[in-house]
Amino acid sequence: MPLIIVVAGIALLLLLTIKIKLNTFVSLIIVSIAVAIASGMDLSKVVTSVESGLGGTLGHIGLIFGFGVMLGRLLADAGGAQRIALTMLNYFGKNKLDWAVVCSAFIVGIALFFEVGLILLVPILFAIAREAKISPMFMCVPMLSGLLVAHGFLPPHPGPTVIAREYGADVGLVLIYGIIVGIPTFILCGPVLNKFCQRIIPDAFKKEGNIASLGATRRFSESEMPGFGISFLTAMLPVILMAVVTIIQMTHAKSAADSGLFYNVILFLGNSTIAMLISLLFAIYTMGLGRGENNP
Repeated sequence: MPLIIVVAGIALLLLLTIKIKLNTFVSLIIVSIAVAIASGMDLSKVVTSVESGLGGTLGHIGLIFGFGVMLGRLLADAGGAQRIALTMLNYFGKNKLDWAVVCSAFIVGIALFFEVGLILLVPILFAIAREAKISPMFMCVPMLSGLLVAHGFLPPHPGPTVIAREYGADVGLVLIYGIIVGIPTFILCGPVLNKFCQRIIPDAFKKEGNIASLGATRRFSESEMPGFGISFLTAMLPVILMAVVTIIQMTHAKSAADSGLFYNVILFLGNSTIAMLISLLFAIYTMGLGRGENNP
């Protein structure tokens, strides 16, 4: 019976968000209340249960989301994300543009939320498509693959972060496994699927497309963008910090020595919230203050 209630709740959520197009947050609250009542929970405890669950979740992930959004905004506004994309495209060359796009989108997608990465990369890809005389669709499929895999598999993005929190999983470990699973996934859903789609729907790859609906987007000149190395490090620093700590935890057995100051400091720095805060402060310097910008 509980399983049926959960399935019905998921179906109701999909109905509200997809068919009725109700706000996602409101839909989640409605479904939570409905599932609680259907499960036989005392009516006097339903609201308290929803509030405590919401507060407990937001208390942990709210800071991660906030720091992640600010880090991504700094990387985008300073031209760091554009530098990563253009460098990857130049490195792979015209014959492997789809591989360049999927790799750069995945890297950019680690730091930037999906919508931000999409708005940032689409104008760049359209400009390159015009220069290379190819259809933008050829690069858009790999781009969406890279961004969506990062968004769906890797913290600090909402889905994986919330799931890790609910199951009590280590965020750093989720990040490592997300990358391991994500790489073959974006290869299959990017370059491989791209070539398959070209064969079954070739007409779609002949359209030029129009990005006017995205509004005005800034293109940075060569001198305005930070270097690739510092841009890459800024985007990947949260991954590096959390991954290093997770590896240390996996390779060191629990012992009295592990409770020492050094080990505790390492664990503190690798905490997902602290790692995001350190990465944000690093980005403020590398993408702003360190380049002479007073308002990063």
